[in-house]
Amino acid sequence: AILFVQEGNVDHALMYVTKIIEGVSSSFIGPCVAALTLASFGPDSFDEVMASNILWGHVGSIVSAVLAGLTAWITYPNIRYCFLVIGFSALLAVVGVKLLPEGDVLMGRGLKGNSTKVVHSGDDGDDYTNMEVQGTTSWSSTQGNIASPKCTSNSVAAEENAISSYWEIFSDRKTVVLCFTGFFFHFANANVLLVLGELMGGDNEDGTTKRSAIPLIAGAIVLAQFTMSGATLAGDRMTKGGWGRKPLFMAGLLTLPLRCFLIIFWKDAGEAWLLSTQILDGVGGGFFGLLHPYLVADITFGSGRFNVIMGLTASCFGLGGTLSNLLGQMVVEKYGHVASLTGSMFLSVIPIVLFALAMTETAGSRGKNAKSAVLVEAAGVSA
Repeated sequence: AILFVQEGNVDHALMYVTKIIEGVSSSFIGPCVAALTLASFGPDSFDEVMASNILWGHVGSIVSAVLAGLTAWITYPNIRYCFLVIGFSALLAVVGVKLLPEGDVLMGRGLKGNSTKVVHSGDDGDDYTNMEVQGTTSWSSTQGNIASPKCTSNSVAAEENAISSYWEIFSDRKTVVLCFTGFFFHFANANVLLVLGELMGGDNEDGTTKRSAIPLIAGAIVLAQFTMSGATLAGDRMTKGGWGRKPLFMAGLLTLPLRCFLIIFWKDAGEAWLLSTQILDGVGGGFFGLLHPYLVADITFGSGRFNVIMGLTASCFGLGGTLSNLLGQMVVEKYGHVASLTGSMFLSVIPIVLFALAMTETAGSRGKNAKSAVLVEAAGVSA
């Protein structure tokens, strides 16, 4: 779509349509990766594997930002060709989708999971492969007991009966707090990078982007993603070491008002000072991105609504980011960059107060859905 846009074009319909398609498609990625991870590795290994997935996502963003910035620098002033790098990266990801495991369907929905697959591998009917997945335990054997079909069907039925209603999970206090916290965080945060880029780069007299702005904007993205990689590693190790979700999530939230303040304070100090504020963006985004699926798994595992809440929270976050870019840039046009940043700084206090006062610690609560545990246990006894 970028390549079809000509200089001086005032018809934005094509861009709007493609942005809608991009938004719809990209919104599936995070929840789907989380669901596949949970289905393939179970609740006990979910955090570790998810942290690895997120880390490699940041590494990929760094590579794409460097290549896109380099392409824009070389092809300047036709900087639109840098978007081809993103498109090519997306095609590679599409090819890789076929290699992803499907895992256990029940676990992918946020249930305990108890499936048995019997595969006939010989002419005489003696050789079988029995794979039973329960929680995070899996094994293969060519000898031994084949799980009872009655036991499996009873367990699956119990899991289905254990699924919570939409109202039960939507009205859960922790779900509500996470949705509103994420909404206000992204409402305050998304516009900040745009404002930072405008302060560092600026435009030529004819309104086109300065060539000097390209490495600065690319550098801002790379620095943030690099810091996010470090924050992801640190967060993973800290949670393994016994740190709760709440203090790490709070640390991520607290970086935003400090970042806004420093950008305002250093707005005339030079590009290097402004660029350094992206370290705070990396810490905040790193902790937030890591702990989001952790929190959802803690809240929903055992309810069968893991994917629903991943989608709901991601929608709230995306809505906040969209409104941030729209309203934030409207404020920039009418009142200037400082006013927009000041608004973001004050808005960023809302998620901090909300999460601090209303959210309870969720570490250690995963899989303790009473309804699911009782029903599954009853199914095992009856079998």
